[in-house]
Amino acid sequence: MADELKMAESKNFIHTFIEEDIAAGGQFEGMQVHTRFPPEPNGYLHIGHCKALCIDFGTAEKYGGICNLRMDDTNPTKEDTEYVDAIQEDIKWLGFTWDDRFYYASEYFDQMYQCAENLIQKGLAYVCELTPEQLKEYRGDLNTPATSPYRDRPIAESLDLFRRMKAGEFPNGAMTLRAKIDLASGNFNLRDPALYRINHMHHHRTGDKWCIYPMYDFAHPIEDALEHITHSLCSLEFEDHRPLYNWVIEHCDLPAKPRQIEFARLGINYTVMSKRKLRLLVEEGHVSGWDDPRMPTLCGLRRRGYTPTSIRNFCERIGVAKAASTVEYAFLEHCLREDLNLTAERVMAVLRPVKLTVTNYPEGKSETFTVENNPTNEAQGFHEITFSRNLYIEREDFMEEKVGKFFRMFPGNEVRLKGAYVVKCTGCRKDEAGNLVEVLCEYDPLSRGGDPADGRKVKSTIHWVDAATCVDAEVRLYDNLFSDPNPDAGDKNFLDCLNPNSLEILTGCKVEASLSSAKPGQSFQFMRLGYFCVDNKDSSSDHLVFNRSVSLKDSFKPAK
Repeated sequence: MADELKMAESKNFIHTFIEEDIAAGGQFEGMQVHTRFPPEPNGYLHIGHCKALCIDFGTAEKYGGICNLRMDDTNPTKEDTEYVDAIQEDIKWLGFTWDDRFYYASEYFDQMYQCAENLIQKGLAYVCELTPEQLKEYRGDLNTPATSPYRDRPIAESLDLFRRMKAGEFPNGAMTLRAKIDLASGNFNLRDPALYRINHMHHHRTGDKWCIYPMYDFAHPIEDALEHITHSLCSLEFEDHRPLYNWVIEHCDLPAKPRQIEFARLGINYTVMSKRKLRLLVEEGHVSGWDDPRMPTLCGLRRRGYTPTSIRNFCERIGVAKAASTVEYAFLEHCLREDLNLTAERVMAVLRPVKLTVTNYPEGKSETFTVENNPTNEAQGFHEITFSRNLYIEREDFMEEKVGKFFRMFPGNEVRLKGAYVVKCTGCRKDEAGNLVEVLCEYDPLSRGGDPADGRKVKSTIHWVDAATCVDAEVRLYDNLFSDPNPDAGDKNFLDCLNPNSLEILTGCKVEASLSSAKPGQSFQFMRLGYFCVDNKDSSSDHLVFNRSVSLKDSFKPAK
């Protein structure tokens, strides 16, 4: 495998910055590394968030530090307690903990308001009455400074208006509080950015106490400083916002001076990462919910059978970079195969069954075979399967007339039944319409256990289940949700790129009897078919449902 994908001890540019900061003479000399993960509770976490999550929590772990979990609930129009609970569940599932350091941005609304008043009193903020349309008109361009007729408003007047904004005297959009920085700056984020806006909206935690809410660029550095964060790690789109982050830290009376460091977001082909677009998929019924196994959400990946180890390995191995890039979805699948190969029990299941009758096996007789649960992990032990006259095999494992290099069952050919006997196909039986009903064969009693008998060479081994003991199941086969590798690119409507064949539901499948006691979320390798897990939502003891997590064939090709 290519060096860049190895699970070696990694060091990236974030680690280099942190080591410089905590070294002798560094900005945080002798201090404990303290990071935070600040999701907005307006949707479920997806694999893109997972990269940030692993960087925030993983960096703290690497340096013996701590990481806070903070809900960025500064926008009352979008938040929901359902998302808060789901975010916590996903992070715990991945194996990270925040101990008692769980916060909400809304806990700091009083301190933020006081910081805003102090900025007004220092002559560093003012109340502006430009409408949103006028703000765009007065914004200027690279050659023209922005303007505001309210920039030189007296401090006392701005302070009075800001307090009246807080008291609810003005409608939404009537006024904003803006920082007084540099209307001619080439960085438009410094052209007197808005710090507060009016929004008469009920907040899920503070109720109707506030009708003005801080902008993210103002709130976030204050939250970081109040929590004594040393390193505020965020995605690359905030790089141009860093001067504003530092400005707020410098001009507000705060107990700490965090350092913001940016990294590139995660992009994966054949999917979308926008929470707005993912929500649209849910609300318009294109998927069954946020936890649909085709979704890139962590709850969807978990339901599909992805493991915490596979996702954390994926995030570590793709690395941390400054330049944006797109990772193959096939590599995420590759990481899952690696983990399940070591942990998943091997069992037999027949997805498209046809009856196989061993005509020379005695009626009423049954015997037991012992099979290894996982050849790569001897500690997983063995389990037993039963064999009798009537079995099921895959429909595709039989051809009435051989075509090409087909070495499975056809009249006159011998195959091994996995772990049991060598059998010779003697023919088949059809119904009046010509549909295949039954495949016929004879077994060699000297070949018990599947070993070659009399030196015969058998070119194919197929899986099977015992008709007398097998259990019915529903199996759901998943493919990429989008047929286009770049559904977000250019002017495309991502909904036009949906894959109509992303889900195939098979009923009447036959699985080993041992699977009747399988637990929700438990993973197995169905021999020759792929890795499957028990659906954690729809499966029950009287209606087993399995989701295909990933096929056995690995399409990922590492760089050379």
